[in-house]
Amino acid sequence: MMLVALVMVTSFTGCKDDDDPDPGPDPKEEVNPYHFDLTVTVGKQGGMGRDVTTIMQSLESLAEGQVVDFKNRGSEINADYSMEAIVRGKYYYQVPVSADRFSKLQFVSNRMQVVQSQPFVKNTYNTRQYTHAWLNDKTLVIMAANGDKNGIVWTKLNTDDMSILAEGQLNIALGEGWDAFTTSGILAYRQSDNKLFYFYYQKKGSGRKAVNEDYFHVVVINAETMAVEQDQINAAKVAEMAGSAYGELLQNTVFFDENDNLYLVSFSDTEIGEEGRLLRINKGSYNFDPNYNGFAHPDGKLLTVQYLGNGKVFAYSRNDAVTELDSKGKEVKATSIDSYSHYYSVIDLNSNSRVRMTFNGQEIPYSSGRFSQRSAFVKSEGKVYFGVNTANANPCVYVYDVATGQVTKGVDIAEGYYFEQIRVLEEDKK
Repeated sequence: MMLVALVMVTSFTGCKDDDDPDPGPDPKEEVNPYHFDLTVTVGKQGGMGRDVTTIMQSLESLAEGQVVDFKNRGSEINADYSMEAIVRGKYYYQVPVSADRFSKLQFVSNRMQVVQSQPFVKNTYNTRQYTHAWLNDKTLVIMAANGDKNGIVWTKLNTDDMSILAEGQLNIALGEGWDAFTTSGILAYRQSDNKLFYFYYQKKGSGRKAVNEDYFHVVVINAETMAVEQDQINAAKVAEMAGSAYGELLQNTVFFDENDNLYLVSFSDTEIGEEGRLLRINKGSYNFDPNYNGFAHPDGKLLTVQYLGNGKVFAYSRNDAVTELDSKGKEVKATSIDSYSHYYSVIDLNSNSRVRMTFNGQEIPYSSGRFSQRSAFVKSEGKVYFGVNTANANPCVYVYDVATGQVTKGVDIAEGYYFEQIRVLEEDKK
């Protein structure tokens, strides 16, 4: 497996289109051995900085027939590190809880081990609160609002030795009447013209009472010089980027297709709730196509996406038509982190349609849990592994075969845990 694309969510099961090229691996491609890191929480769902025990365990396989228990297995990772991380190859990269360095980590023998660290020099970053993009296999760009949130700082790292190559601040100023930039924003790199795209918005006030700009910005940056070339309101006139608080450390919200078109998950508040959009910047363009929406007939909020190739996207969404009873017995919309209103589907960009995931001819029941990447695409297998927390069964993992469209059962998770995240990492070569 040359590269494992992790995260992006949505649900589907259907018949194979014989006209589609086989999305399976190239037989000439070298496949590196890999494993799965499975993360659960105890007591309640994680996300949004909740104070909850978070346990990670490595597994060679997620095939059916196993019941994965975390008692005396795996490690609690929130004491020194964070579930919010950058993953590439066999390493995790993150700003740890100490918030004084960049760390390159490996989860070996169910323990997080430090491979290399780089103390902050000029720019500083908080745990969980930054965005990133890879310029090549070893050059990583980190970006976030500064401590006062009145500027946007950036750092380039050589991940071979974690040395700082360069750092600075973008030439962007707060507009009149605005107090702060969004904490992380979202960053993406387009290789064809060596441009970074940074998505942000401005705010007044703080916390839950903060007022956001009507529409988020699209910033075009020269990736070599880090000079800002354009800063415009998004042409699609959409309010906010999905997952922007964590900058893709928890969930995938950006991808490029084979034609180098950039896609971004976003949403706007409407009279009926948060309406998801899948926006597109066409190759060679520098702002979104105002007439495009890859999340046709939205039924709520689109949360994560994973590009599978050939115009197929695996997605995780929330259906805002689902209701539940609150603590007083009143019927309300099921929009909380713990609500059973989330589902997986596959979006077909070519037909502008989507199909919800099914198993044995039945739609997989709604799941609880909103934040984090809840699916992992193993390109060499042509399979997506995705986990659920349904109301009337223990958490478990399903497996979606991209070529056939069929869903099979994977591992079960022992009672008392909440499924949170799957990641795929390469093994050290023997």
